[in-house]
This record gives sequence, C-alpha cells and structure tokens, in this order.
Amino acid sequence: MQVRYCRKCLMPDSRPRIVFDGEGVCNACRTAEEKDRIDWSARRREFLDYLQRLRPKSGPYDCIVPWSGGKDSSAIAHKLKFEFGLNPLLVTCSPLIPNELAVHNREEMLKLGFDHILVRPNQRVSRHLSRRFFSERGNPKVHWDAGVNTIPVQVAVKYKIPLIFYAEHGESEYGGRVLNEESRKIRNFTEVLEHQIGDDPRNWIDDVVEERDLAPYLYPDLNQVEELGITAMYFAYFFRWSMLDNYHYLRDKIDFHTAPNGRTDGTFTDFDSLDDKIDNVYYYMQFVKFGFGRAVRDACRMIQNNQMSRLDGLKLALKYDGEYPKTYLPEALEYLGFSEPEFNSIVDMHRNNEIWAFEGNAWKLRMPLEQLASQERLTL
Repeated sequence: MQVRYCRKCLMPDSRPRIVFDGEGVCNACRTAEEKDRIDWSARRREFLDYLQRLRPKSGPYDCIVPWSGGKDSSAIAHKLKFEFGLNPLLVTCSPLIPNELAVHNREEMLKLGFDHILVRPNQRVSRHLSRRFFSERGNPKVHWDAGVNTIPVQVAVKYKIPLIFYAEHGESEYGGRVLNEESRKIRNFTEVLEHQIGDDPRNWIDDVVEERDLAPYLYPDLNQVEELGITAMYFAYFFRWSMLDNYHYLRDKIDFHTAPNGRTDGTFTDFDSLDDKIDNVYYYMQFVKFGFGRAVRDACRMIQNNQMSRLDGLKLALKYDGEYPKTYLPEALEYLGFSEPEFNSIVDMHRNNEIWAFEGNAWKLRMPLEQLASQERLTL
C-alpha cells in the first residue's frame, strides 16, 4: 500500500472513508472550499425558520445540546442562549477519566445560567469495556462513543424535547462518506449507528456485561423518536465552523482553562479534547492504526480554514505528531488495568503492516511526513 497525502492539507488516504479526487485533494478540503461559496446570511435565515417551526410550544427547554464542556459545544450553547434567546438543556455523557480542568470549564459555563444533566455510566462496566475494546479494537472509547450519541436522544425522548443541536457533521467536515446532502444538516440516525457507534451494543454482552448494563449505550426505539418528532441538527451547517474560532469565541466569554503544559500530547494546540484523561491514548492509537496523529488532525483543520499554511502545519506535525502519550498515562493504565509493557505490546498489535514496517529494532511509517516534504520539495 502506497500512502498518499492530500495535496492541499496533510491528511493521508489511510484515514477511514476519506476520498481523494483526480487532483490528489481530499474531500474535506473540497468541503472547505465550498464554504467560501455559501451564502451564510441565507443559512442563518434558514436556521431561524427551523427554530420557529421546531421550537417546542411548551415546557422549560427549547432544545438539547450534547455538551462536553469543551470549546465547541460550549460555544454552541452560549450562542443559542445569548444570541438566539433559547433555553438549552445541556446533556453530558461523562468522560471515562474526568479531567479537573474540564470540570472547571463546565462549572464556568453553568454559572451563566444553564441546566445540566450528566450521566455517569456504571464504572465497573465502563472500565471492563475500555480494557476489552482497547485490546480488541485499539480504542478504549467505543462504548463512550455510543453513549455520547445515544444519551442526548434518550433525554430528548424522556423529556419530550424535539430539537437537538449537535456540532458538526464529521463525515463531510473532515472527510468521509456522506449518505446524502440532507445528512449534512439533519442528523441521520442510520449514519450515526454505522459510522460513530459501529455495532449493536448488545454484542458487548459477556461474562461481566449484562443487557441491563447497556442502558446508557442503547438508542431509543427509532419509531418512538419519529413519533415524537425529534430532529437533530448540525449547528455547523448554518454557521461557518472552525474549532479555532470556537475557542477564541469562548475564551472571551468565560474563564476557559487550557492544557497546563501549553499543549496536549501529540499536538501543538492546548484547547481541544481536554475533558478526558484517556484522550491522549485515544489519539495516539489513531496514529498507530491509521498513520496520522493529533498534530496532523489539528493542522489539517486549520489549513482548511485558511488559518495556517500547509508548510507551517507540516513543520508542527513533524515536531509533535505521534508523540507518546505520557501525560496522564499512569491514570489511563490504572483505569485499563494494564502495566506499561502490556500497554505497549497491545499498541504494537494494532499497527497496520501496510503503513508500518519494523526496521532497526523500531517501528517506522512506510511513508513518513519527512518523505512527503522531500517528494514535494518543501523546504523545512
């Protein structure tokens, strides 16, 4: 397998579901180009029209925001409340290993006058599933991915709140398989089940996990969702999306704490995915399985939004991408129940031999970013 990198950003074609066109440009970059041609004033009017039609006529809450307390979901909640006059209910699926700085950031938002529901699933079951999924799939957050998708819908059904605002449609924003144009705007539950959860949680039943333990991870009956008229929409369809802009917006509104070391492991940013101490392991495994890490991810998003040059992104990626996740590693190992040698052994089990080679007593990417720089004559 010859790994190719996008000619506009740095994303390799080893990213799941990404597509390159005949010019060697990924579909995430093409989506970013389309943003310059969108009439955002018209999108705003469309948003206001949906609010008028879908906003509940009674009850205390106008909508639900699936909320981590991070910059993206907090920026959305803040705008809905203070720019559009809604009363959103914030709903959180608890991080696996909560980070104190994220607790601070959530409290700062709640001081502004939001109601909040936090669901912390059975920790015996969660730790067991994390250990199992890390071993089997190289992803300790499979069940969390399910919970963060299902719990807001469960709450919407229980409290009969028909409107949910998610952040961005990842399949179009970052390169993936778009089922249809409408799915960029309105959340398609079939797409979520296929791409973000991946299988039926009932398949996780084993000698520790019973079906009743899976309640936080199971979607409500889709017929019931349809009967209640629950519509989940992507905020980023109506308003130009940028993780950097969301951070700049939020830091002016609350005392938003960032990574104390000035950046998070594997990247150059200090403001993203701060709520869970296991996230450093999660992103490191992305690098192991797919050959790109957190720095490439962050750089690509900024390159696509014209906030960074490709060359500057490459320099930062060469410096930080694939960095070993030392921060919070003791807590992650204790949570997973592995020693560090056991952890490293499992990591190596998930290396794709099509993109990795074992040379000189070490694993090396077959097509590293240094080779990209050489091929394209980029002067570092």
